[in-house]
Amino acid sequence: MNAIGMVETRGLTAAIEALDAMAKAANVQLTSFKKVGSGLVTVIIEGDVAAVSSAIEVGRQAHIKTGGELISSNVIPRPHSELSKIL
Repeated sequence: MNAIGMVETRGLTAAIEALDAMAKAANVQLTSFKKVGSGLVTVIIEGDVAAVSSAIEVGRQAHIKTGGELISSNVIPRPHSELSKIL
């Protein structure tokens, strides 16, 4: 695992659209799909740094198609090995 990327949206449909767009845009794998509460859904992906960065950029724009709301996004390059236990 070289990088972790996260996209958080308000609405399940927007999160699924973001995940679909990210998976098609770059060679990344889904790590986790978490329903946080109050309509917030976080999609966590992993892959090499360049792939995750480009996938997150595509995922940031995907919510527009569904009318959902992008809450946040983040890329963590070279995460500490203990971080995967938390996620």
